Amino acid sequence: IYSTFLQRAYDQIILDVCLQELPVVFAVDRSGIVGQDGPTHHGAFDLAYFRHIPNIILMAPKDGNELRQMLYSAYLYGRPAAIRYPRGEARGTEPDKNFAEIPLGKWERLKEGNDFAIIACGNTVYLSLSAAAELEEDGIQCTVINGRFIKPMDRDMLIETANSIKRILTIEENALIGGFGSGVMEMLSDEKVD
Repeated sequence: IYSTFLQRAYDQIILDVCLQELPVVFAVDRSGIVGQDGPTHHGAFDLAYFRHIPNIILMAPKDGNELRQMLYSAYLYGRPAAIRYPRGEARGTEPDKNFAEIPLGKWERLKEGNDFAIIACGNTVYLSLSAAAELEEDGIQCTVINGRFIKPMDRDMLIETANSIKRILTIEENALIGGFGSGVMEMLSDEKVD
């Protein structure tokens, strides 16, 4: 279902699925900026409206293969889950031949660097890798993390990264208030990380 259309079912998501802890998987299409579909179809609020709902898992794949594995994993988790993905063709590599469960709440470190860290989710991950490659030409070394779980977040990787790299940039296609970056800041504040 389109992200903007799912907004109309907000009560049902909370009351009929999440509070009941039913194993429903929401495949949320048209998340983020959707180009020619226009501003009424930009899925710029789904991270914010899902993130505070109890009992739901919220994911954003970096590419088509990860989307495939997330759908499989969401089924195995047996809990309410939402997977948000953008409009258009999937990017990335050929799909894996076999399905594999993604460990719940675990991010993926894609590149190491000591100057600052970029934590991106969804289709902004490859853009972040490209930006890190350009910065490397100027001598700036970036860690790039695929923040594929928006809820639950990978607390251990976030705290470890924040304690070793003092500058963190989050990248997402969502409204700032209540989004992925807000979640990162909340967790760092809760953990009293400077």
